[in-house]
Amino acid sequence: MTSLPRIRKPQHCRSSRSPNTLKLLLFCHFKASGTLFARFPRFFSLMLLKLLASVFGTAFAWALYWVLKAVYSEITSPWRYLRGPPSRHWFYGNWKEFMDDEDLGLQESWFQQYGRTSKFHLFFVSAYRFQTPISQLNGVQGKTTLHTSDTKAIHHILSNTHIYQKSEASRFSLGRVVGPGILVVENEQHKQQRKIMNPAFGAPQVRELTEIFVDKSIELRDIWAAQASKSDNGVGRVEVLSWLSKATLDIIGLAGFNYKIDALGAEPGAAPNELAGAFEALFIGETGFSYLRFLQLRFPIFRKIPLKQDEQIVAAQATMTRIGRGLLADSKREISENGTFEMGTGRARDLLSLLVRANTSKDLPNSQRPSDEDVIAQVPTFLVAGHETTSTAVTWTLFALTQNTAAQTRLREELLCVPTDRPTMDELNALPYLDCVVRETLRVHAPVPYTNRISLSDDVVPLGTPVTDTRGVIHDTLRMRKGEMLLIPIIALNRDVEIWGPDAMQFIPERWEVPIPGASAIPGVWGHMMTFLGGPRSCIGYRFALVEMKALIFTLVRAFEFELAVPIAEMSQQGTAIVQRPIVITDRAAGNQLPLLVKPVAR
Repeated sequence: MTSLPRIRKPQHCRSSRSPNTLKLLLFCHFKASGTLFARFPRFFSLMLLKLLASVFGTAFAWALYWVLKAVYSEITSPWRYLRGPPSRHWFYGNWKEFMDDEDLGLQESWFQQYGRTSKFHLFFVSAYRFQTPISQLNGVQGKTTLHTSDTKAIHHILSNTHIYQKSEASRFSLGRVVGPGILVVENEQHKQQRKIMNPAFGAPQVRELTEIFVDKSIELRDIWAAQASKSDNGVGRVEVLSWLSKATLDIIGLAGFNYKIDALGAEPGAAPNELAGAFEALFIGETGFSYLRFLQLRFPIFRKIPLKQDEQIVAAQATMTRIGRGLLADSKREISENGTFEMGTGRARDLLSLLVRANTSKDLPNSQRPSDEDVIAQVPTFLVAGHETTSTAVTWTLFALTQNTAAQTRLREELLCVPTDRPTMDELNALPYLDCVVRETLRVHAPVPYTNRISLSDDVVPLGTPVTDTRGVIHDTLRMRKGEMLLIPIIALNRDVEIWGPDAMQFIPERWEVPIPGASAIPGVWGHMMTFLGGPRSCIGYRFALVEMKALIFTLVRAFEFELAVPIAEMSQQGTAIVQRPIVITDRAAGNQLPLLVKPVAR
């Protein structure tokens, strides 16, 4: 065999003592390589072709293996004979119509057509990687997703958190906005964080915090009154969503972290507070169906491709993390100087003080003591989730009251009977019709419309309502395989006509004045509805949110009459990273909003 001739290095490449060694070696390498290729082009061309064929052949074989595995998983699925909507696309199934469903009526129509438990086609295949307490799930999922409003099945799923957890795609989507806090973590880490933070959201603490809720509600009321006074007819046009978002951001800053954000106090036209500006960036972005976002959720490798909103999200996260570090440092300094938090400052039982106490406690073992990073992670979690859901819920309350003027009038009459502008928590909870309005809003307009779970092991799910498949076979249980995903349709269950009656889609607060027998089976943590979920992962701050809602509604409805500022046909809703917010169809460029006419009540 003829050996390749030895290539002589150029004269200037022979010395190894050159001061620019790395640069010279690279130059010599490419010069020698170029010389080789120039002298033996056919040899190196064949080598390159073999290399490329090997790479593409391996990639094709890998892709073919996983596609065949997904197809096999589909045709052997225990759900293969379940009824459900036909797939709309060979790759993304029903995902596009699901994401484009602005009025959230798609799920209800599926239940009416295919029954309480059905399947739909979410995607063809999807890579997943999921950490469990004892192992890690890796692979590619098939396309079928279980869709159930069966209350017995949902109770089983939400109760068994060691088997059913948020999907990796859901955790990625949520985590990129709120960070790695209690909403994202699982297993023991979640249990420990929840145990530490529970006292911050108990009834005694919320009772103390009600004064903050009322103070900020009155500040917002005065701002709206000033706007109305500037108009010729005494009626102001107010974009209530943004103002309510500022109010609830101020509230969670003070009540949760003893941090003054003062988003309401910013001068008109002035740059927003640093943190308020960060939140505005978080909720401006793509909505509906996005091909790249779809690929990022299903295949983690595509997450390396930045979206236009990602830069804003990263900047917002950096702002919240920096503020969190500052709050943690200040709290530790206060403990170091005083031995504890000063009583009477609101710090005794707020969220941050409880976290810092656990962080600095010498009584807790290291495995149960939250690290600095664990504490800091809760700051964006509660600042985002703690203000966004409540502001959206109150916004939908005001919208609903504009569409039911009788309910608005009756509510105002009840509120005006209270002899003070500054009610306590107990006084707010003693108002029966206010409670009915809050319940009905959270039923009809649940801010978070659905959630999902993935099974970490094989399981059998019991059904309260047996399901008949396409062969006529009746099932009272469903078999779940490891890695399968299911959807829990929060808002569809809240509007289920079999539970709530034929007027389930309508906002009728009076329905709560009598017991609703079918609703008692819904495994929600509050109010016989799924709005705050149920089980060990139910909303930790639901008591906080309810009293905060009541304080805002009490103050605003006492002070103003509300009317929709645009025709009802122009209103719709649009999903953000966390919640469903209202939008004006003819003014989508302005983002999520609810413009109302605000008229001060004559007293």
